[in-house]
Amino acid sequence: MLQNLRERAQLPAAAAEPTQRWIHSIGLAVAVGIAYFLAARLSLALLTKPDGVAVFWPASGVAAGALIALGPAARLPVAVGAMAATVVANLLGDRTIWGAIVFALCNAAEAVLTAGLLDRYFGSGFSLNRLRHVLGLLAATIVGTAVSGIGGTMGYMLFHSSAASVLTIWQHWFASDALGIVTVAPLLIEIAAATRDPPPRSELTAGLAALAALAAMSGLVIFLPREPWATVVLIALLFPLLLWLAARCRPVFAAAAAFIVALTIVWTTTFGFGVFGDSSLPIADRIQGAQASILAASLCAFVLAALFAERRQNEVALREGEARLQEALTAGAVTAFEWDASTGLSRRSENAAQILGLDPQQTSTAAHFLARIHPDDRARFKALVYGVRPDKPSYTVSFRFIRPDGREVWLEETSRAEFDAAGRYVRLKGLTLDITERKRAEKHHDLLIAELDHRVKNVLARVAVVVMYARQGSNSMDELVQALEGRIQSMADAHALLSQSHWLGVGLKELVQRQLAPYATNANMTVRGPDVTLSAAATQAVAMVLQELVTNAVKYGALSTPDGRVLLSWNHRPGGDAAASLMIAWSETGGPPTLAPTQSGYGTSLIRDLIPHELGGTVDLVFAPDGVCCRIEIPPSDVSHDGKGEPLIEPLS
Repeated sequence: MLQNLRERAQLPAAAAEPTQRWIHSIGLAVAVGIAYFLAARLSLALLTKPDGVAVFWPASGVAAGALIALGPAARLPVAVGAMAATVVANLLGDRTIWGAIVFALCNAAEAVLTAGLLDRYFGSGFSLNRLRHVLGLLAATIVGTAVSGIGGTMGYMLFHSSAASVLTIWQHWFASDALGIVTVAPLLIEIAAATRDPPPRSELTAGLAALAALAAMSGLVIFLPREPWATVVLIALLFPLLLWLAARCRPVFAAAAAFIVALTIVWTTTFGFGVFGDSSLPIADRIQGAQASILAASLCAFVLAALFAERRQNEVALREGEARLQEALTAGAVTAFEWDASTGLSRRSENAAQILGLDPQQTSTAAHFLARIHPDDRARFKALVYGVRPDKPSYTVSFRFIRPDGREVWLEETSRAEFDAAGRYVRLKGLTLDITERKRAEKHHDLLIAELDHRVKNVLARVAVVVMYARQGSNSMDELVQALEGRIQSMADAHALLSQSHWLGVGLKELVQRQLAPYATNANMTVRGPDVTLSAAATQAVAMVLQELVTNAVKYGALSTPDGRVLLSWNHRPGGDAAASLMIAWSETGGPPTLAPTQSGYGTSLIRDLIPHELGGTVDLVFAPDGVCCRIEIPPSDVSHDGKGEPLIEPLS
């Protein structure tokens, strides 16, 4: 119900029509007025003589609690309901109309002032789940009731005959209203908090059972003899239940327990039952004893509930913080550790199992950890760990670690040692980072640099050889430029293909198309062969050989006449498997008669010698009268088989 009233009271102006807002406000005022009236009539049943001030005024707790729970938006309906109920309750008694009006104004101002102070200093959604909130409620209650007591005292003096002194009347007003707020308002506040965040079913069941037991224990007050030891027995029976409720349940159950205890004490005092109803004692002493007992029991319950609630909140925050820390450590491949120098024992974060393969719940020793460090890194690591001193307490070291499953990982440890006042080594704390992937990347990078250096040297050496032989075989500058351009372009094309594949190899069909495209067409050249991939070294060598073959065919062979044709085919050695050598055949027909050169030039030497020299393959170059024939064998180590089936016939364009 409180949650529904709160939602109605906090409806924004733009979200509801004026009529609907008025209906909600009137409903809230009526609900508060009824509850306030019933509580006021109960309070007026116990009046002190001769001033006529109520000993216990729970109605003040109804108004203040409702206003604190519902927020500032409910200020007007709650004040109107409290004022109307006060007037009616007083008129039904022996009060005058003017006195009832003064008391109504004081009671409404008391609730507004108390709730306003809490809202200003603690904000909305006030709850007794913190000790500072409990103390804040107590302080706001003191201020609100002290101020309203001044107005109430004036009303008694002006409109109600009373033989008591002004101070006595104010004290009785202050005590009764303060007790009413302290015992009733927390129950309403915590019920509203429980509606916002309902407790689990198990907690609700246990709390209600404990409240039932507390109510039964409180009923024993009626039957206890009026002896001094009865009070001790009462405390011994009730305090364990209050402590259990505070420790295991939310503050709403402690507030309900305090309300039950306060109601029991007021009831027995009013009707003369049990310890607090001893008629042999003066009424003033009985009332003071009852008020002191109510205040003590309520504050004890609220303080204990707040302390335990704060502890639970801190435990939850600590667990959440540890969980976030573990997630961050796991995401960063980092494990935290602490090593005790005196005992030699070490502890590590939960993700140690993921990085080191070690059980985080098992306490290990420094010797056990050192035994798993790679032998080549162990001495250096041990020297750093035991070499720290007060003026140099930190170190960072990278080392290899052998996990229990036998896998080797690279770790980087950053640590800082702690020393006592005498400079003795106390403990070591730090972080261990898994840098295995970084080390692999560094190693791969070093290999790439070395490979790049080797390849650049080879390219430059080949360019130098090309330049030298091209100059020897050229009769003019134009011939030299043409020879250099074709051969260097061939090397560049092969390099471009390798770069696209990250130097993992190039398909032979793609290489052939790139090398022969400037000179060959579908009319003068046929290419056939399965899908195969050449290694980086084979790609470069085959590219240069094909360049020399096609250049020679364009100048002197089949591609120098319209009727000439070239057949380029490849396949694995007959009878071989996927690991067999690759056979490449170059065959020219229809060209001018071919004569074997009397002296091998650069091109002929490159065709015959490059592949045997760099790949360990073989080359058979024949200058037959009807055309040049060249058979090349590439070793299996430089070829990977991509497909099976019949050889393919592919056009060049």
